Amino acid sequence: MSVGAVAFESLGVATVLPVVAEELGGLSGYGWGLSALMLASIVGTVVAGRDIDQRGPARSVVAGSLVFALGCLLAGLASGWGMFVAARALQGFGVGAIMAYAYSLVGLAYPPRLQAVMFAFLSSAWTIPSLLGPVFAGVLTAVLDWRVVFWTIAPITLLLLPLVLPGARRVSARPREKGRTLFSAPVWFSVLLAAGTGAVLFGLEADALPLMLALIVVGAVGAWVGLRRTLPKGSFRARRGAPAGVVVRFILCGVYFGSEAFLPLGLTRIHGLDVTIAGLGLAAGALAWTVGSFVQARIDAARPGRRSRSTRLGMLVLLGGQLLMGAAVALPAVWPGWAVIGWAIAGVGMGIAFNASTAATMSATPTSAAGSISASLQLAQTLATAVIAGLGGAMVARLGATTPAFLAVFGATAALALLGVWIAGRLAERANGAKPEME
Repeated sequence: MSVGAVAFESLGVATVLPVVAEELGGLSGYGWGLSALMLASIVGTVVAGRDIDQRGPARSVVAGSLVFALGCLLAGLASGWGMFVAARALQGFGVGAIMAYAYSLVGLAYPPRLQAVMFAFLSSAWTIPSLLGPVFAGVLTAVLDWRVVFWTIAPITLLLLPLVLPGARRVSARPREKGRTLFSAPVWFSVLLAAGTGAVLFGLEADALPLMLALIVVGAVGAWVGLRRTLPKGSFRARRGAPAGVVVRFILCGVYFGSEAFLPLGLTRIHGLDVTIAGLGLAAGALAWTVGSFVQARIDAARPGRRSRSTRLGMLVLLGGQLLMGAAVALPAVWPGWAVIGWAIAGVGMGIAFNASTAATMSATPTSAAGSISASLQLAQTLATAVIAGLGGAMVARLGATTPAFLAVFGATAALALLGVWIAGRLAERANGAKPEME
């Protein structure tokens, strides 16, 4: 249910973001409506992941819920694009903690044979939000105001605390080795990673060439240093096991969420559709993701040990659907219904690949490192989404919401998917308890 609250926010905000950007004067910085949340989520994920390993998930449950609710409240009160982006960043800290404890609890509280099923249930948490989120957000925006969308979401995670905390406290009661969390080196490196990535994205939108080059170079160095110290050792080489799983998560989410961020904008700007209708494309993808995840859970139960093959199959299906969706969105002569069909196909592939790769990664991780590895997976997911959305936003800022800009965005994500087909073969099939190499 906590993941469902995040899903509702994600799909609802993605649906109304074109309206928010137009009203607050933020179309030139459209990508920051998503990137700000994702970059802040990197820090929230790392902080929560380390705290879970050392003290259990209970504190992250409370802190994540409170910060997420506050960020939603302030986003609805925003009077300008800058304030809105800042509120989205605050939401991101909460989202990072919520997703970190959700996936950590599966690794901590469930035996390996049930983990694939539980990951499928986490994916199914997107079902109701995918049905109601885009339509509900679109109707609220049309009848009342887009701000009501945020104020409706704000209290959800707080109301869920009585349901989540008891189980989290039971897991947290287990003995652990204490250590620093907030002032630990990985946390500061995660801040460096987020700041460096943000500097690169700012640089891509800068008009003055010297400023552009300075921001990109300094930001890239900072992001590189931060990333090397926050991911498992061997991630840059996609070493077999947990490192390869982290890379696969980056590619999957870069392809899926990076493309999804521009689906409503393309349907409203290129095809002139209403924001509520455009949101149906998001709903189709999310529903199909759930279907794909349960298909993979059945495959995993019948044929264990083939998760890398399933990941590769899912990646290929995702690529096919993404190409169909991209062409239908970017080309005004193509029937926009193909975008919805294509995104549903992509969702099935994403559900298969995401569930298989996550289960393979967590099965190769000892329970003592479940928090850190789940945090690395979430960090890869949020970083990929922030980077691809930021790059796409920079393209839209320079070319406008035009066919060339959308073709460039969807072409880049398609190329990323092809890389993922190759990397998927490096996922390991090890039993839970194998120790991953960490920095």
